[in-house]
Amino acid sequence: MQRISHLAKPFALNQPWRAFSTTKTPELQVDNIIIGAGVVGLAIGEKLTRERPHETTFVVEKNVRIGEETSARNSEVIHAGLYYPEDSLKTKLCIQGNRKLYKLFETVDIPHRKLGKWVVAQNQEQDQYLQGLHEKAQRLGIETYFINQAQASAQEPHIKLHSALVSPSTGIIDSHHFMAYLERKISDTGDVALCTKVTSISKPSKDGFVVELSTPTETTTVLAKRVFNSGGLHADKISNMLPLAKPYRLHYARGHYYAYNAPLQVNHLIYPCPEKNLAGLGTHLTLDMAGGIKFGPDVQYIEDPYDYSVPDDEEKKNAFVNAIHSYLPSLNKDKLHADYSGIRPKLAGPGEPFQDFIIKEESDSGHDNFFTLIGIESPGLTSSLAIADHVYSMIRT
Repeated sequence: MQRISHLAKPFALNQPWRAFSTTKTPELQVDNIIIGAGVVGLAIGEKLTRERPHETTFVVEKNVRIGEETSARNSEVIHAGLYYPEDSLKTKLCIQGNRKLYKLFETVDIPHRKLGKWVVAQNQEQDQYLQGLHEKAQRLGIETYFINQAQASAQEPHIKLHSALVSPSTGIIDSHHFMAYLERKISDTGDVALCTKVTSISKPSKDGFVVELSTPTETTTVLAKRVFNSGGLHADKISNMLPLAKPYRLHYARGHYYAYNAPLQVNHLIYPCPEKNLAGLGTHLTLDMAGGIKFGPDVQYIEDPYDYSVPDDEEKKNAFVNAIHSYLPSLNKDKLHADYSGIRPKLAGPGEPFQDFIIKEESDSGHDNFFTLIGIESPGLTSSLAIADHVYSMIRT
């Protein structure tokens, strides 16, 4: 695609009011537009600008900051890849992403802690689940091992369990620092446009896609050779702007988090056995980079328009307390308080079976070079660098 040379640096980072151009339609041509500056969109942008520095690459984000939605409202856990079907993208990309993150940490100072995770069983039936999880981990090359009750009591005296499976490669990451690092890398040859919303997409010719972008002050149209839809909670709406063989539909699952404001010495991430259909991984205990303790998330399907409210009522609190008491009986209910919530873009509705990530080029609908990433929920943060590699491998021209 023909490029306009002066667009190598069309606007500065964090100056959202400056759009691409103010001339007639189509105002300009670019090689790559990534829609959505969450962690996955930023990872794709970093991959493209690193591998193709001669191309024009822009990440557009409708919010005033990067990563304001799903990427910033989660447990910030670096997962090992234990839970999902062995042949799924979630498993493959999580395992690869885990290893790529720890490799990155060897050379880049991004706050993280390799704490390890315990998946705890409370009865013989759950212990059988852990046995199956351990066997699967061995097949996948993921390190796991069991500890007995005496070992567990010595390391985590507050945790009640029948048995525990340890995942030593599980950790936590400061997702904001990680996303800021990706944004800085993009700025070497590309850029991130904030407060820039995609309002329409069309494909008038084989030359590419006409993407209409709106800021608070103007509307601009751009002809892009490739479009990467990593729109998170809005990815279905974005891809559905094009005529597709089968439209997408996302479900919104809000997860609430509660914080604990009393001293409690816990050294690992503590997870109960997960829920059926993997709607969630249970109300688990995680630590943040400052050592604070939080519990969650639960799973509550909600309608659009969504909000991030956290009802601090007795019914919700009691549900959390009951779930937590199964493995942490010493928890003081009065020290637990509502903290924040996040929303997961799920392909599976309430009670529906597991759905994998969808990462595809829309060539079956006649839209070569339009890449859809939809249903990118957990373990999307862990998988982000591997997702970027996977998407890049799909580019043909």
